[in-house]
Amino acid sequence: MSTLESLYIRDYRLLWLGQVSTSMGQWMDQVTRGYLMYQLTGGNAFDVGAVTAARGLPLLLFGIIAGALADRSGRKAQLVIAQVTNAILNALLATLVITGLVQPWHVYVTAFLAGTVQAFQQPARQTLVSDIVGNDKLMNALALNSAALNGSRVLGPGISGALIVFLGVSKSYYLQAVMYLIATIWTLQMVVPEPHSDRADRGRESFWASISSGLVYVAKQKNIRAQLILALGPLTFGMSYTAMMPIIALTVLHGTAQTQGLLLSCIGVGALSGALIVASMKRDYAYGLTVVIGAIAFCIGVFMFASSHWIWLSCILGAILGTFSVTYTTQDQTLLQVSAPRNIRGRVMSIFLLNRGTVPIGALLAGTLAQLYGGQNSLHIMAVLGLLTIGLVVATNPGILTLKVPLKTDEDAERDRAASTAPPVTAERATG
Repeated sequence: MSTLESLYIRDYRLLWLGQVSTSMGQWMDQVTRGYLMYQLTGGNAFDVGAVTAARGLPLLLFGIIAGALADRSGRKAQLVIAQVTNAILNALLATLVITGLVQPWHVYVTAFLAGTVQAFQQPARQTLVSDIVGNDKLMNALALNSAALNGSRVLGPGISGALIVFLGVSKSYYLQAVMYLIATIWTLQMVVPEPHSDRADRGRESFWASISSGLVYVAKQKNIRAQLILALGPLTFGMSYTAMMPIIALTVLHGTAQTQGLLLSCIGVGALSGALIVASMKRDYAYGLTVVIGAIAFCIGVFMFASSHWIWLSCILGAILGTFSVTYTTQDQTLLQVSAPRNIRGRVMSIFLLNRGTVPIGALLAGTLAQLYGGQNSLHIMAVLGLLTIGLVVATNPGILTLKVPLKTDEDAERDRAASTAPPVTAERATG
């Protein structure tokens, strides 16, 4: 099946399995950490948003440094260290909860440390994708990564919500620790491709020079800048709905922790569908126009989701919102990776991944607005701010609407020709 073509590559398959497991842990944490803070603070909306911001702040502080490290050093080692550290943090927080010693500051500190780990994990994982599969299968592989993320979104919140209701918050965090350990086992089995020659050259320049050259490149390339703003702006404002989910589920829809899990799962179903749609696309080019249209649809989806007062309607709108969010972000990420030269790709992607840090900052703003105007009006304002960001990008760089970049490079074509003339692969070699 062409939809799953990247999964026939052994090392990508192991990387993908690790993505499934870590994503499961992350989405369980999204539900559990917000619910735990809601309980500990007596329903304070600011703290619910602030703890999400605490998890995202390290992504802003260390993201570019992590991208430069991914361009220069062992990406597999970065993944292993990050996943093991996450397992330890989750087990520690679970133990604090089960012993009754947990305080709000514990939740804040572990959130900050988990975000620090994620800052170094994500650029390594994302740049490994293109190293393993090549540009021609890149959109398929990134879409499958997104499918892993959002398939986990379908299962993780529901599992976490059920664990909270029937067994308690601590059991959710213990299970998250297990998820990260499983991911580590798969990561250790990967055979990482040899470093590209330009990566070896970068080893001879200073670390800070690598960071500086990445920033200079982005500053000079207007289309790269536009793509990065389209990744950062709408997501920063629009994705605040995840942090506000306890407020929407418990206050607006008058539900429980299971309602919160149900809503996130429905969003995950839509996102998984969107990922499979993108994975099935056969394209020769990546387009700027589809990214812009997708970003607009995503912001409108957030506005409509926030307007609902009925659980059944929120579930439907959540599924639509999830579809828009994935089709837009996956195509933007593909366009960025094929637009950026291989020797600078890790640093460009580290800036793209700053959205993992700016989204929690948006959540902090949404929490503040929710204290003043309520959860629904807060999300309405955030969605409008996202639309204004898109309008600013198009107004200042209308060329983004006509941008198209070929997906297959000369290197990919040469690899395909070599594969077509190679001797048949035996069953033993095929299974590795």
